[in-house]
Amino acid sequence: MKTRILSLSLLILLLTWGCDDASNANNVNNADLPFAIVDTAQERCFDALSPAGCVGVDEAFGGQDAQYLGNRPSYSDNGDGTVTDLVTGLMWVKTPDLNGDGAILADDKLTWTEIQAYVATLNAEAFAGHTDWRLPTIKELYSLIDFRGLDPSNGNEENLIPFIDDAMFGFDYGDTAAGERTIDSQYASGTLYVSGDLLFGVNFADGRIKGYGLLGPDGADKTFLLICVRGNTAYGVNDLVDNGDGTVSDLATGLMWSRDDSGAGMTWEEALAFAHARNAEHYLGYSDWRVPNIKELHSIVDYARSPDLTGSPALDPVFNATSITNEAGELDWPYVWSSTTHASTNGMGSAGSYVSFGRALGYMNNSWVDVHGAGAQRSDPKDGDPADYPTGFGPQGDAIRILNFVRLVRGGATWDASVLAPVTCGDGTCDGAETAANCPQDCVATTCGDGTCDAGETSQTCPADCTATCGDGVCDAGEDAQNCPADCQAGPVSCTVDDDCDLPGACPDDAAIGCTCEATPMGTDACIPNCVTADDCPSAPGVTLTCNPQGLCVPGQ
Repeated sequence: MKTRILSLSLLILLLTWGCDDASNANNVNNADLPFAIVDTAQERCFDALSPAGCVGVDEAFGGQDAQYLGNRPSYSDNGDGTVTDLVTGLMWVKTPDLNGDGAILADDKLTWTEIQAYVATLNAEAFAGHTDWRLPTIKELYSLIDFRGLDPSNGNEENLIPFIDDAMFGFDYGDTAAGERTIDSQYASGTLYVSGDLLFGVNFADGRIKGYGLLGPDGADKTFLLICVRGNTAYGVNDLVDNGDGTVSDLATGLMWSRDDSGAGMTWEEALAFAHARNAEHYLGYSDWRVPNIKELHSIVDYARSPDLTGSPALDPVFNATSITNEAGELDWPYVWSSTTHASTNGMGSAGSYVSFGRALGYMNNSWVDVHGAGAQRSDPKDGDPADYPTGFGPQGDAIRILNFVRLVRGGATWDASVLAPVTCGDGTCDGAETAANCPQDCVATTCGDGTCDAGETSQTCPADCTATCGDGVCDAGEDAQNCPADCQAGPVSCTVDDDCDLPGACPDDAAIGCTCEATPMGTDACIPNCVTADDCPSAPGVTLTCNPQGLCVPGQ
């Protein structure tokens, strides 16, 4: 049987199924403040398990990260080995490729002693014309994290997307040829943990902050990637004011916080609902509280404080924090939920990101220890029973709590109603959440004449770029089921029962194990390809189809 490219109409349905929200595009809030927080850039909504359509702010799972517009990441490559962040004002060394061989490998990594010395080397040579380079603080380094990334820690390494803009910054996964793991892409900050021999760093491969031991398991010095920074020395410095009414304002970020936390742990869904309930009661005089995204939450960590050093959480005492008894039976402080999902390469979104304001415990050598330090950012399952993890999870036995606390925020990011806008593809107007990718009939790419047949262009709308050769038996770029039915399969047909999907032309030829009649976000029923793995899914130009837990082919990130 001849293999055909997935039909345009089915591609549109799958795109609207898997990408229910529009891309947030503009820097709109507080970019003139000394500590302007860069948005996480997360663009998809999730339920407790997987990607899902965004819903109203007061509905179940409403009010999560993707639904609020903040300062979108914006960079300028200066062409001299540096990149300027246009939101924070920080200038960065572009790549950790220290030997300049074009590859980021294990031999580009430095020990803590070498890291400190390297800054002096940069300044001595006046790298890019500057002599004020420094090690980034953990807050500066975390400004670069991008939660469009996918965590490969589940073992699926087929859909790798890093947690940094790798089109702008040098990045690579671990040097497996040198014995490293794929996730070994830890970038060092200049922030040491005040309560232990740990160096805080950001892992842009798996999307976490951890405190890393300065020595490896073999007793040798641990090594890290490094990019130095200069400019805006006020970045990461809070300016907290107790407003005397149960709220705390940070004049550096423009955010207002609740002085008290939730007082109790809850699931991720319950955390979002907690914000809804507080808004309904006009909590502290306001009705626009929300669960902060992970970068907003991280902004209030106080790395000068810790349970062992100050007998407090890593949080300024202007805030009240509920104490807990941790897994080791010690007085401690809780993990705190963000509204940000920690998405995985296996297509799931079952984990939520949190900040540990108390000890970041792990079960190692038959005991609980503060393995990653107060101020770590990790993730927990959004739902489930903590009792299922008596000795934690993962190679370092990370404590799994699931029932985490909440601290509400307001201001800064704004509600983005466009993520709820319907896709009315085919009405002749490019509106709502429609784009050239998910609605090429209405939204035509505006690059006609650039020599490339882009998404949204066809041989009819852009003959300069798209040449149709209808009748040659191949569904070429620019051809679709409407302008070339001879080459492009017309499916999917509408259906009412699964048997309809067995009819000729109802299922793409290269849908390996058939199709299922399934409701789509457009309010229609269509024949969607079945799968066991992503290898069973048909090919689709410009889109990587993955196999979701229901055994249906949907677009991945």
